[in-house]
Amino acid sequence: MYNELTSEIIEQIKGVSDHVFEGGDINPDYSKDEMPIYGTKMPDLAVQPRSTEEVAAVMKICYENNIPVTPRGAGTGLAGGAVPVCGGVLIDTSKMNKIISYDLENFVVNIEAGVLLNDLAEDCLGQGMLYPPDPGEKFACVGGNVATNAGGMRAVKYGATRDYVRAMTVVLPTGEITKFGATVTKTSSGYSLLNLMIGAEGTLGIITELTLKVIPAPKVAQSLIIPFEDLDTALKTVPKFKMAHMDPQAIEFMEREIVLASERYIGKSVFPQELEGIQIGAYLLITLDGNTEEEVEGLIEQAAEIVLEAGAIDVLVADTPSKMKDAWAARSSFLEAIMEETKLLDECDVVVPVNEIAQYLNFVNETGAECGLEIKSFGHAGDGNLHIYQCSNDLEEEEFKKRVDKFFGIIYKEATDIGGLVSGEHGIGSGKVKYLLDSVGDVNMSLMEGIKKVFDPKMILNPGKVCYTL
Repeated sequence: MYNELTSEIIEQIKGVSDHVFEGGDINPDYSKDEMPIYGTKMPDLAVQPRSTEEVAAVMKICYENNIPVTPRGAGTGLAGGAVPVCGGVLIDTSKMNKIISYDLENFVVNIEAGVLLNDLAEDCLGQGMLYPPDPGEKFACVGGNVATNAGGMRAVKYGATRDYVRAMTVVLPTGEITKFGATVTKTSSGYSLLNLMIGAEGTLGIITELTLKVIPAPKVAQSLIIPFEDLDTALKTVPKFKMAHMDPQAIEFMEREIVLASERYIGKSVFPQELEGIQIGAYLLITLDGNTEEEVEGLIEQAAEIVLEAGAIDVLVADTPSKMKDAWAARSSFLEAIMEETKLLDECDVVVPVNEIAQYLNFVNETGAECGLEIKSFGHAGDGNLHIYQCSNDLEEEEFKKRVDKFFGIIYKEATDIGGLVSGEHGIGSGKVKYLLDSVGDVNMSLMEGIKKVFDPKMILNPGKVCYTL
């Protein structure tokens, strides 16, 4: 289907790029992302371009010679999206990491796609601005966030990454350079090619530059740790915030076991395990923001009244920067903590209606037990995006995969039946294609593959991902 990468083609690529790696010089991390259960495969050649023009020149050579190309940022994905399943050429954009300029009159920042989320967030705060998207992995490339439409913890108030992308520069599979979108906030100007690229996981083009919306940073933010006796009670509290016209910046839920694992990992106890003689079974972690101390204190009082009436055991205010940092450090370490203690691991980030979360998680836990899997869950209670991990330290890999496949088939069908979707922010990659087909059906899958063929007639860009099976 694809051609071999010959020495002649390699020399052509070296003629347009000074940043080419082959053989033993290729970084072994390029063979996988953060969820290697979906397979590993080394590229035949790796390129670390420094400009859009360099990406385009390499892409043009690959297109002319029918060589598969896999785009990659920091490699922090969790669905196999950056794995070069067909070998070929890997294009690593992580060295294209300049914050180019701010236009604060129009509330945008221009960056290269390899800028790390953490670096952008800190730089924006230095300008008195906030880039609201806040995925858990702070050292992912922003281009990768856009490619998966990563949502993160602040999506409940501020929206997902898609809501902050104004424009982008893209290298198409043919090697052509084009721009989608504009600095403006409104458009009714034909099909939204910009929105096709967001969430396409590098299957339609390679994003090299971005124009992103920023907003004035709120002056005050405080977090609340809210313990409950059980998860059901915690989750049934969440819609009450919206009903009370409250707008928390983040509403995260977590079960007891994953909190204990995280605290073992970071070596610090942050969340109470028992209060008033009651063992804590679940927690909500909420952040409220505003422009004055008085405003936020009023929101805290309102939130406390809501949760205590709904069954919370207590309300603990993380009212200093160090307390807030500790609470969110524990939350941000959940994945690393699970990985540290687990031999075999898979995950899904299904999204369901907010009012269905509690019932759905009960279904998930029951299904996990029936399939012989240990289940650990946490996620974004405010928007219904759930992170559900399947864990085993005892099974052989083949048996583990068999049980996980059965588990996914059941829980994804249930999610679809109650109005949910396969992925809220991690994407489909190579690992979830069959489940996406089951969820959206043949017609929608054919439409997506048709779009893929328009952008990429030779099907060489990130093959085997999202909607295109090999």
